[in-house]
Amino acid sequence: MNHWKETAEILARLAELKAAGRRAALATVVRISGSAYRRPGARFLIEEGGDTLGSVSGGCLEADVREVARGSVLISGRPSLRHYSTSADEDAVWGLGLGCNGLVDVFVQPATEGPLVILADRVRELLAGDAPLALATVVEGEGDIGAMLLLESDGTVRGTLGKPELDAPAVEHARSLLQAGRSGVQTVAGRGLFVEVLPPPPHLVVCGAGDDAIPLVDYAADAGFRVAVVDHRPALLEKTRFPQAAQLAQSRPQEPVDLPPAARSLAVVKTHSLAIDREWVRRLLAAGVSYVGVLGPRARTEGILRDIKAGADDAERVFGPVGLDIGADGSRQVAMSIVAELLAFMAQREPRHLSERQEAIHAV
Repeated sequence: MNHWKETAEILARLAELKAAGRRAALATVVRISGSAYRRPGARFLIEEGGDTLGSVSGGCLEADVREVARGSVLISGRPSLRHYSTSADEDAVWGLGLGCNGLVDVFVQPATEGPLVILADRVRELLAGDAPLALATVVEGEGDIGAMLLLESDGTVRGTLGKPELDAPAVEHARSLLQAGRSGVQTVAGRGLFVEVLPPPPHLVVCGAGDDAIPLVDYAADAGFRVAVVDHRPALLEKTRFPQAAQLAQSRPQEPVDLPPAARSLAVVKTHSLAIDREWVRRLLAAGVSYVGVLGPRARTEGILRDIKAGADDAERVFGPVGLDIGADGSRQVAMSIVAELLAFMAQREPRHLSERQEAIHAV
């Protein structure tokens, strides 16, 4: 979900650069093995003046990628696939001697000219919506390097990889990955094809627009959630208070309100009114929301569940007190603990110290 937000921000910046007649290159992680800081699909925009947006690592690859972009790709107009080794062996191909024991492939392509420009506006439109999409890019092989096509959720195909005999199997491959929700590089018709699937971000419904909701909305939006804030008090629903919220809705729990689809939503209830919190929990559970976080002590949440006569299945979807046990104090730290729990829930991970994890951090 972070890639959805990152891609939207980068494409918006690309539109500004193109309008101003300035050039830029785009670097994308297309394949990883072993330890890696970012997953395939992570993007890094490099402007000809040196400004950047996004990242492809924790900072260890960006200097070389920036040099490749400005010193080669922007000058020649030709894309470049870089193979980085983060092992301790500095003699490896593009070895960095970092001791991280990972392999990262980064594809660097012109971003303000070429195939990406043709598809960029339509991709931006799709990223403002709520449907998945897939982007296929030729990253290896003879000819057509950098050619791209877009597969939309309704089956519409835009762009071309250069030849009909390549487009047909590529679209079929992209369709299978779109259905599975996976990204990856595979050889198709003799070319290395990176297909990135971008599923739409999950929605977070925050019931309660008090001051302590402000950092929660900011942090959740930064993490990639599409946030809706609902409250019955219109004075609290000011855009200046929640600039990153996708939706501000005035409503009580018993009133009709257009909320995001429950199947792809999580919710946090924090109006600081027991009666109103109770009714929001009742409504959200009835709608089928899979995660309903409730602010406040455990006894308060247990009382709400008794009052609404929640069954065992419903109670399992309620997280109260909401957030991870990290010793949080104050609204900002509590917001951090809540967003951390939301991320763990979405990733289906049991929160623990990374030092206790034996497998690679980004292992599926």
